[in-house]
Amino acid sequence: MDNNKKTQHSLNDLIEIARDGSEFYTEAASKVDNPELASLFTRMAGHKREIMNGLSADVAAIGGEPADSGTMAGSIRKGYANLRAALGNKDYAYVAELEELEDRLLEAFRETIQDDDTPAAAKAAAQKYLPQVQECHDIMRNRKVALKDAH
Repeated sequence: MDNNKKTQHSLNDLIEIARDGSEFYTEAASKVDNPELASLFTRMAGHKREIMNGLSADVAAIGGEPADSGTMAGSIRKGYANLRAALGNKDYAYVAELEELEDRLLEAFRETIQDDDTPAAAKAAAQKYLPQVQECHDIMRNRKVALKDAH
């Protein structure tokens, strides 16, 4: 596989996970009763769209076709969160599952950057968004801890 194909593959994996996040945050924002939490989820969905759009532009710039769907794991997680929310504390259920999604995205970005087989262009693109990914992860982790401590 040539470097452009490897770069496309690496970045499309990140795009798919970010898309999972954007869709999940958007859905969760419409299902929680807490307006502040809904606003946070909407903001986080926007961050995921920014990452998707930026990485999609990087893929297109090297002649590739950006990913246009999420992952199967993301769909399963969303379904699980909806079930969990229906059975318990809705706010905590969504925050906990979204924090797990943030873990998954952060891990994917770190793996892309640290993998010796990842082309330099893909590493640079992932590195560019890593601070934003880390910040979103930390926000959701802190929110999860605060909600857990409140109960």
